[in-house]
Amino acid sequence: MRWSSFVAVGDSFTEGMDDPDPAGDGFRGWADLVAEALAAGRAEFGYANLAVRGRLFAQVAAEQVPAALAMRPALVSFAAGGNDVLRRSFEPDSMLRRFDEVVAEIRGAGAELILFRFADLSRRLPGGRFIAPRATLLNEAVVATADRHGATVIDLWSDDAFDHPELWSVDRLHLSSAGHRRVAAHVLTGLGMSPDPQWWEEPSPTPAAGWWARRTADVVWTGQYLAPWVKRRLTGRSSGDLVTAKRPRLTPLRGDGQVGEHPLG
Repeated sequence: MRWSSFVAVGDSFTEGMDDPDPAGDGFRGWADLVAEALAAGRAEFGYANLAVRGRLFAQVAAEQVPAALAMRPALVSFAAGGNDVLRRSFEPDSMLRRFDEVVAEIRGAGAELILFRFADLSRRLPGGRFIAPRATLLNEAVVATADRHGATVIDLWSDDAFDHPELWSVDRLHLSSAGHRRVAAHVLTGLGMSPDPQWWEEPSPTPAAGWWARRTADVVWTGQYLAPWVKRRLTGRSSGDLVTAKRPRLTPLRGDGQVGEHPLG
């Protein structure tokens, strides 16, 4: 296998929300699963995950990308912009220009690069008619930029399985454990590897809920998730203000997911 190290950068998607870590109090997620698969059978493999929930594209580009490149990784995943799409201040022209620069910088450093066409959230969240064209614009830019610079695109947008609610957390925004396993399967397949076949298993179809059940669920969701999100936007706060990266250094990782004591390099 050609990768000796992997560094993941981004927001909550890459941090692993909402996939509880069986070995700790935080989150696991697709990136950890991919790293464990890449580490299997290797005497030494380095892994870092710099992603932090709530981060905007500019923050990921300015804070995480330089730190990642300083580790001189063989493989980098970059997934950012989803939080920008949900905000009124979304400025696609400047963000996409910077996106091209970031991808060129990572590829110029010699790292292989993973990018994503994100799954469709527009049918799950309020304001879907505003979110959908923004998400489409971002996904199209990902493909065009990857073609220019030679990156691997993981296409979640075209996977209809992500329409199933069981692949999503109760907050309707983050992936569930099953969703993260499916993303990990996509990534490993895109890298030419065979994932655990169980990660491809799709949830069974569920009967459509009645009108009253849907409205009740919407009211509960609004109070528990939407209202706090709006409050943070109005007060200029982020869910990640007090959060730091879960794996900030490139440390040895064994195929069983255990981390060595000392950083590499």
